[in-house]
Amino acid sequence: MKPALLPLLPVVLLVAAGCAPGGGEADALLREHGLEDASTQEVVERLDATHEDRDSGLIGSVGYDEVVLTDGGSRTVLPMPEDEFYLAVAPWTITTHECFQHNLAGCQGELVGADLDVRITDGSGAVLVDEAVTTHANGFAGFWLPKDIAGTIEISSAAGSATSEFSTAEDSPTCLTTMRLV
Repeated sequence: MKPALLPLLPVVLLVAAGCAPGGGEADALLREHGLEDASTQEVVERLDATHEDRDSGLIGSVGYDEVVLTDGGSRTVLPMPEDEFYLAVAPWTITTHECFQHNLAGCQGELVGADLDVRITDGSGAVLVDEAVTTHANGFAGFWLPKDIAGTIEISSAAGSATSEFSTAEDSPTCLTTMRLV
């Protein structure tokens, strides 16, 4: 190694070891909430499926490129998968709320524990999702979809049915609360 590069060796070693500055706080936040060994997808799915994060003060905001986690004192950013987009859907019958970036702790949909039949197709008509799901305690069902596509989501249940267009572009919402079941 050239002598001029020797002062950079500690930084190179830290980055190579995954311990870049700020990583300790992120690791501590994840560890404190039992998420230290979870992938970004697993973190999103765990927090979206329960109210435990609300009780612990953990807040997660889902975006196109990242998930931002905070708990009042610490903050960490997890990268979203390069080719996947998380779309949280909360159909409704009586009441809903405006939403753009899905908040894993703050968003609350009306239909908790609702059984839904969901069909999601892309713009060419290819079926991406065709399954029965049950909404979580927050009234949402979440779907991992390819990034940068447009398509249609169809939902039916005992309460009714709804169809909506969606997009998974960089400027698209990760929270869909406009599907009224009639």
